[in-house]
Amino acid sequence: MALIDVVKCTMGQKQLVSKFPSEDLRLGTQLVVYPGQVAFFVKGGQVFDCFESGTYTLSTSNIPLLNKLINIPFGGQSPFQAEVWFINKVVLLDSKWGTATPLQIEDPKYEVIVPVRAYGQYGFKINEARLFLESVVGNAASFSVNTLEKYFKGRIMSQLTNIISDKLVRDNISVLNINSHLDNISLFCLDKLNPFFAKYGLTLQEFDVMAISVKEDDPSFQKLKEAKDLAARLKITGKDVYQMERSFDVLGNAASNDSGMMGSMMGAGVGVGAGVNLGTQLGSVINTNPQMTPPPPMPQTVMYYLIINGAQAGPYDANTIVSSIQNGQINAETLVWKQGMPNWSKLSSLPEFSSMFNCPPPIPPTL
Repeated sequence: MALIDVVKCTMGQKQLVSKFPSEDLRLGTQLVVYPGQVAFFVKGGQVFDCFESGTYTLSTSNIPLLNKLINIPFGGQSPFQAEVWFINKVVLLDSKWGTATPLQIEDPKYEVIVPVRAYGQYGFKINEARLFLESVVGNAASFSVNTLEKYFKGRIMSQLTNIISDKLVRDNISVLNINSHLDNISLFCLDKLNPFFAKYGLTLQEFDVMAISVKEDDPSFQKLKEAKDLAARLKITGKDVYQMERSFDVLGNAASNDSGMMGSMMGAGVGVGAGVNLGTQLGSVINTNPQMTPPPPMPQTVMYYLIINGAQAGPYDANTIVSSIQNGQINAETLVWKQGMPNWSKLSSLPEFSSMFNCPPPIPPTL
């Protein structure tokens, strides 16, 4: 058994932990701990004496904890067996992280859950070497940065979903605008992740979120953009106007689905209740917006709205109105409205349709 005269370890930049290959030591052996390193004596799975950077000659006085366990004879060059572990305490700044699967993040503004991918890098140092050796390294003869990245990858990802979601909610940040807040999100992640890393003897020096992305064709992302567009439209037009426009759209679509105007309205469920509801919305818009002339402007073709069975229907062009008169679906008493009219009027009062009811048009005003 060859006894070791010098114990030292030259570690590469990416190497964090290394165990000296021999355990056959003696009193008088020189221990060399390079700057940025710390060395531990380990026996039977227990971590004992610690040595910071410097050169030491081993004696019973500088390994008291180990000596208490194995009771090395005092003096001379008595042999003993122990493991010597070297820990690299330099700061490492270029460890990579990234999402293997998307994080499910709920947009706080529009309440849509969107799958996002993110990546970045982080820097760390081993702050509590004893704790790191005991809690992370285990029985491995060496431990590299790559090993640490794999060890913490899943642990980081499990934390990030909640951390990023919390930040978005706190600052009311939409996923659509998330990349303009990466610096603040990075600092928030650093603050939230540091207590987690501290449990393993590590200190995060930095944590950078370099990009957060969503696939443009993802259905959730499309839904999110639609929600944003709707919110913008409501902000510009007001909720009442938007609801009225949607009601007109529903009625218009119903009228175009079937060949007969009356059949389509009944098939779409446009009855008295729908008409009353639409009338209430229309009245609300008129009362709250006295300068607005409902309904909203239509294309160049003149369009007409009717009251059928107490429900508002339309818009219809003149040809549809004529056809409906000829089929007996509407009559002279049917109320009609078009853009520019101050109120609803009987269909027979409109010059363009009065001849179909054998009624003379209204007498023109005296000039």
